Amino acid sequence: MSYTFEPIGLIRSPFKEKFGIPRQSSLAPSARAELVLLPPFDQPDMVRGLDAFSHVWIQFVFHETAARGWTPLVRPPRLGGNAKVGVLASRSTHRPNPIGLSLVELAGIDYDQGVRLLLVGADLLDGTPVLDVKPYIPFVEARPEANSGFVDGPPPQLTVAWSSAAETALDERKRLKPDFRQLVDEVLAQDPRPAYQDDPERVYGVRLFDVDVRFRVDGDRVEVLGIHDADTN
Repeated sequence: MSYTFEPIGLIRSPFKEKFGIPRQSSLAPSARAELVLLPPFDQPDMVRGLDAFSHVWIQFVFHETAARGWTPLVRPPRLGGNAKVGVLASRSTHRPNPIGLSLVELAGIDYDQGVRLLLVGADLLDGTPVLDVKPYIPFVEARPEANSGFVDGPPPQLTVAWSSAAETALDERKRLKPDFRQLVDEVLAQDPRPAYQDDPERVYGVRLFDVDVRFRVDGDRVEVLGIHDADTN
């Protein structure tokens, strides 16, 4: 038995590649995204009453990793990238069915051109196909007493410092949104590197909007080295 689903919309977000995306929603509050509904779902009646809710569940497809398939055991970053757990005991993108679920804040709904849901704290790749949207209902779905297994709290936060070259590069790019620096700080503070990489001399790059942010990590400190226009070819 198999099923075929049609996306109802696409995500527009600052995250242009998987590397650097927060591993859970709401960890980077400055990560603003839009869910653009596609025809024939781009009509106001589809979302009538949704603006009464502050948060929504987004059900989506891991479209960039789906072709890689899945394995029954995965290595969660929270366990250092070494210990294995069952894929169904993880939030891995490599799943039997490449479907994800994200809880995000609904900041508003825009009707100027079709229907766009304005989202805050998104952990979604730009271009992600969305299958469904459901309102979040706290009294049913919030369970503070629940056990969270090996995920015992938010990830540790690293200190983020900007080099003078990075400061200058940011000042020169007036097109970047006012909260761009805050977004960079929130993304890098969570240490997006793979758990098995710990070379303080290695320079990494994370793509946000149309720029590459270069950085390195030494202990519990992240240094932003520079900002460069991304190669879009």
